[in-house]
Amino acid sequence: MSKKILVVDDSKTALMMEREILEKRTSHHCVTAADGQEAVEKAQQEHPDLVLMDVVMPRMNGFEACKMMRQQPSTREIPIVLVTTRGEESYMEAGFQSGCNDYITKPVNGAELVALVQSYLGE
Repeated sequence: MSKKILVVDDSKTALMMEREILEKRTSHHCVTAADGQEAVEKAQQEHPDLVLMDVVMPRMNGFEACKMMRQQPSTREIPIVLVTTRGEESYMEAGFQSGCNDYITKPVNGAELVALVQSYLGE
């Protein structure tokens, strides 16, 4: 059964690549958002089964968006994976403190991304 993934990134290229990888290699449907603020709004509207979110974005970063989603009953239980170029330990710690379930770094390997998604959603 197809599930919904919210892919969040301010880079149109990253959004396109992640969406293409996921929609070609899984049965899941992707919706997108360009920043953390839009991600929080879309998560409330779309009720995704999984969120893949960048950290460094305009208006609201991924840490802030993750914290906001964890505070709202309608989005509290959605698994959130932060997907970012920032691999420093301090960023990873901040990610988990903000409430993310997982943290991976870019560039994203397609096979690894699909395996990660399948670990949360199955196929």
